[in-house]
Amino acid sequence: MKRKEILIKCLKAAILGLVLALMYAPILLLAVYSFSSADTIGTGGEFSFTHYEKLFGDRDILTMIGNTLLLALLSAVFSTILGTFGAIGIFYNKKRVRKIINGVSQIPVVNAEIVTALAIAITFVTIGIPKSYFTLLVGHMVISTPFVVLSVLPKLKQMDHNLYEAALDLGASPFKAIFTVVLPQIIPGIISGFMLAVTLSLDDYIVTSYLKPAGFDTISTYVFNATMKGNSHTAETLSSFWALTTIIFAVILVVVISANLVGRRKKEAKK
Repeated sequence: MKRKEILIKCLKAAILGLVLALMYAPILLLAVYSFSSADTIGTGGEFSFTHYEKLFGDRDILTMIGNTLLLALLSAVFSTILGTFGAIGIFYNKKRVRKIINGVSQIPVVNAEIVTALAIAITFVTIGIPKSYFTLLVGHMVISTPFVVLSVLPKLKQMDHNLYEAALDLGASPFKAIFTVVLPQIIPGIISGFMLAVTLSLDDYIVTSYLKPAGFDTISTYVFNATMKGNSHTAETLSSFWALTTIIFAVILVVVISANLVGRRKKEAKK
């Protein structure tokens, strides 16, 4: 019996290891070559910070990174505000109305992103609004806001609803009760929604390519244009993205580990 349990544990560990290897091997490969002088993966090279020097020495790439981060933060802030209050409105509405609004708000989640992007682009063309930073920001908000709603609604269901009713009974207005009682209880869901909105914006290509103004690039559109045949970008320029990938992965890894450590300490403190 013990031998069978050991075999099952080994099999589970092997499957988990294989899945993790398939997920992270390409990223780790780029990370290794980001510290190499080679410009092509698979070729030899010496340990070097050449690609990082290219990354931070290219003004176009730094501008593109700044555009991407600013767009992600702005769209995440607005999406979080809309999604949070939208989730509160959905939750406190009548049951039938709640189901209808909740279903409509999730259409961008289940819908193909290219359909959403094309619909937004056609809408702006129809009403005569040219492509601009505003149209791009709205597009990112459309794809991010429903995910914020999905993050906040479970926290609303978990909170103690008697506190909100008690605040109303004690003379607080609904607006004040929401800000002083409801919002503090759903902060974890709001933070999760914000982080998810940032990730969606950073990762998006389809909506960005349909709605961005001429001359404006994010990481996704810049990399796509750089890898197209006949583009003026060379392999040396593309290799600087190995360094960018490594930096993004390292930052996310630090954030995730820090969040887990903080959560674990809070649980231990409660015990």
